[in-house]
Amino acid sequence: MKDPLFDVSDKIVIVTGGLGQIGAELVKEFHRRDSKVAVVARSVSAERIEKVFGSELAKSGRIFPCAVDIQSKSEINAFLDTLEKKWGTPDVLVNNAGIDTQPSAPPEVSGPFEDFPEEVFREVVNVNLVGTFLMTQAVGRRMVLAKKSGSIINIGSIYGMVSPVQDIYAYKKEKTGIAFIKPVAYSAAKSGIYNLTRYCATYWGKQGIRVNTFTPSGVFRDTQDKEFQVNYCNRMPVGRMAQADEYNGAIIFLASDASKYMTGSNLVMDGGWTAW
Repeated sequence: MKDPLFDVSDKIVIVTGGLGQIGAELVKEFHRRDSKVAVVARSVSAERIEKVFGSELAKSGRIFPCAVDIQSKSEINAFLDTLEKKWGTPDVLVNNAGIDTQPSAPPEVSGPFEDFPEEVFREVVNVNLVGTFLMTQAVGRRMVLAKKSGSIINIGSIYGMVSPVQDIYAYKKEKTGIAFIKPVAYSAAKSGIYNLTRYCATYWGKQGIRVNTFTPSGVFRDTQDKEFQVNYCNRMPVGRMAQADEYNGAIIFLASDASKYMTGSNLVMDGGWTAW
């Protein structure tokens, strides 16, 4: 028996960054719960879809992979035109796509703030903030025109709520002689997500379109520097990084009627990082 509070069956869901580490887990979870899921990524191929989801899920009629540059309004609208012809107006948008600078990044993009490249700052802001704005604007417009209520979920970051703890990256200079400074661009872009969310929540509130932010913390990957993992986990109250599928429940909550009186809010699931 389905729980009506958390039921997302037959909902039309868009997940941007749907082939990434967190995004792919969200796609799998929505599909498992009988949603129809549009998987948006910058680069899409049959081989990549099968590699991420496996052959059975890749062939599902409830999965619709689509290559979209979320920085392009024309590409977004062409995708939404196709989606509406295929399934209808979306019920849920998860703005998950984003780019960040990892500790393995070269020094020219991870050096001192005073030297941080303007073009990199613009690129990160364009993808993380402008891309979220464009997707939200386009999907929200179609929900309004269809007189359809819906849920828009913007993915924030602990580094959009608080400043990066630079000490956890200090090992890079000790190890290589070259300092790694967690860059400003990601923090600046993600911080803008919170007021974009509040603005849209109040703007569309009476039309039944809910807009919330979900704030995760770091996710474990085998490719991360071991020193980084140790330093990060020592700073984390729960003592570990998240697994990629541990955010699924929170997103289902925000997409379903379980959160139908919640809008303009920030749901934080960060292992206690921002509690210090």
